[in-house]
Amino acid sequence: MERTRPDYLMDRLINNKLSSEELAELLAGIGETEMSPEYSTILERYFNQLLAEANQNKKTSSENDQ
Repeated sequence: MERTRPDYLMDRLINNKLSSEELAELLAGIGETEMSPEYSTILERYFNQLLAEANQNKKTSSENDQ
């Protein structure tokens, strides 16, 4: 059985591999179930922070490898 797009996005979210574009798609999908805009904003802020930290860690790691 083929996985659905929401399943894929949630898996990426749980494994901290969600891109900015995928986050936007996930939040748009959550909005279809009438999630409160406040929750959406909070989640978006949180995951943007996680992405920024991951990108910073990746950058720091790359610089240390050189």
